[in-house]
Amino acid sequence: MRPNPFLLFLSLCCLVIPLSFYAVPDTLSVSRRPPSVGTTLTTYDAHLNAVSAVAWSPDGKRLASASYDKSVQIWNPVTGQRFAVYRGHTNWVSALVWSPDGKYLASASFDKTVQVWEAATGRHLLTYRGHSDTVTAVAWSPDGKYLASASYDKTVQVWKSSTGQPVLTYHGHSNWVAAVAWSPDGTYLASAGLDTTVQIWNATTGKALLAYIGHAGSVTAIAWSPDGQHLASVGFDKTVQVWNAAKGRPLWIYCCQGWVNGIAWSPNGRYVASANTSKTVQVRESMTGTPTLTYRNHRSEVLPVAWSPDGTRLASGDDDGIVHVWQAPVVCQCASDEQGQRAGEVGLL
Repeated sequence: MRPNPFLLFLSLCCLVIPLSFYAVPDTLSVSRRPPSVGTTLTTYDAHLNAVSAVAWSPDGKRLASASYDKSVQIWNPVTGQRFAVYRGHTNWVSALVWSPDGKYLASASFDKTVQVWEAATGRHLLTYRGHSDTVTAVAWSPDGKYLASASYDKTVQVWKSSTGQPVLTYHGHSNWVAAVAWSPDGTYLASAGLDTTVQIWNATTGKALLAYIGHAGSVTAIAWSPDGQHLASVGFDKTVQVWNAAKGRPLWIYCCQGWVNGIAWSPNGRYVASANTSKTVQVRESMTGTPTLTYRNHRSEVLPVAWSPDGTRLASGDDDGIVHVWQAPVVCQCASDEQGQRAGEVGLL
């Protein structure tokens, strides 16, 4: 007797339905681990000369990089897509900084100017011409009202960011000034340079308050801790130093693997990262100097380094014109102990 086709169809359905009940769902709940610490996330290679500065926008969605190719470029740190190019300088661009609201950028140059421009469009807004020599560094006040610029003319100048009107000139250094940084509360400025000192002074009056003399060579970069209690400074004496900003006493000094060009403090205050001539970026515990990570993916001298606002990524630029964005040491908030969360750290060493 021939089998009934209808009965065969029903029997197949009975087999398929139970199997489909156990089929893999369309959407899986997957536990996504963050990239390993030190993993390169993005490489940006659009510059034609050394990268002198990198800076994250306050929201962390854009990255600006300055170069000796005379340009400042703004791009997506996740995809590497370029948003804007600013070409207003006539010589090497040495430094840049975002305004606190993320709407503007200021860039400093060997052409002796600081230029302020609109970040979204690259539209030039003003040029500050108060310096008589190369401008090496620029810092925006936390309230957004003022800019401070440092120069080879041995001065630091404070001026209104909206008009370029000069407010104050600091004459405390005896040689080129290479770095300037505003304290987190906007009360003080720190500046440093070839006279081997870091000086802290009142941002309103220009009164000198403290001179740190722990370096034996030119100081190239400085950074305040997020709480404003400490400063990190680096230089041609091959050291990284962290010290008490009120007393000028060092917490620790690390030496020596070549000149140190840049320094950045993590937003949570836990780490400092240094950019080195040894083609590396070194991350250390900020209060002890304990080494945490050495990033080795650059092929030439590393000049600047900057931490993302959320603390998860670092950007570093080198002498070949390359910027790397890479995974930073991150402290997990899911577990902690009395010593401040060592058990919850992700990917350390």
